[in-house]
Amino acid sequence: MTTDPDDLPVRYDQDGGLATITFNRPDAMNALDTATKEALRTAVAQAAEDRTVRCVLLTGTGRAFCVGQDLREHIGLLRAGDESLWRTVPEHYNPVAKTLATMPKPVVAALNGVAAGAGASIAMAADIRVVAESAGFNLAFAGIALSCDTGSSWWLPRLVGMAKAKELLMMPRTVKAEEALRLGLATEVVPDDKLAERGLEVARILAEGPTQAYAALRQSVVYSAAHDLETSLDREAELMALTGGTADHHEAVDAFVAKRKPDFSGR
Repeated sequence: MTTDPDDLPVRYDQDGGLATITFNRPDAMNALDTATKEALRTAVAQAAEDRTVRCVLLTGTGRAFCVGQDLREHIGLLRAGDESLWRTVPEHYNPVAKTLATMPKPVVAALNGVAAGAGASIAMAADIRVVAESAGFNLAFAGIALSCDTGSSWWLPRLVGMAKAKELLMMPRTVKAEEALRLGLATEVVPDDKLAERGLEVARILAEGPTQAYAALRQSVVYSAAHDLETSLDREAELMALTGGTADHHEAVDAFVAKRKPDFSGR
């Protein structure tokens, strides 16, 4: 019997070069139980490996983007002394974070509601975060006496600075959309009823762009964060030579000369 996509904890849809990954447990505020984490890991890997996918859009159904770990499941496993509870970071969260950060294509997050805990980390892994006015971020880990995961210790200080990152982690609260915009957690804030439209618009623009150039730009920015100027300049030179040999670069030059809009193929 075929499973109804609406019954899946994570939906995966592809339209042309755009893959949309949707958290789909609205009654649980898209909390991440084991089934959802496994489905998310599979969906993210599929999008990363599929060369026809040129941009990934992350979003959620219902009132939340994703509130992180499913605490009901967590409590049950904790009380049962189930060791799988502590394997979930290396087995689920880390692969999702790494794949989102390193896939050779841009990632957009459209936050329809609060992103908390690992949900906030997943949103921060995106290159662009379009945030609904009623949405927000909550680095909720300390509230349940846990350290952070899913890359939040890496992304958060790079977005808001070291001091603010420590504050938000140690004194968790919901950072509402407008403050998130000021801090750099949000790329743009839109009315709730415009979120789906704007998120899709941004993702489609990127899906129709020079995919290999976007991949190189992602790599260059991440590389320079951990290397000195001279080494970063050398890496820029390597990536410039790489992108200079792409079909999209030649198309862009031809389009410039012909005074027309380039038609990028992602190659």
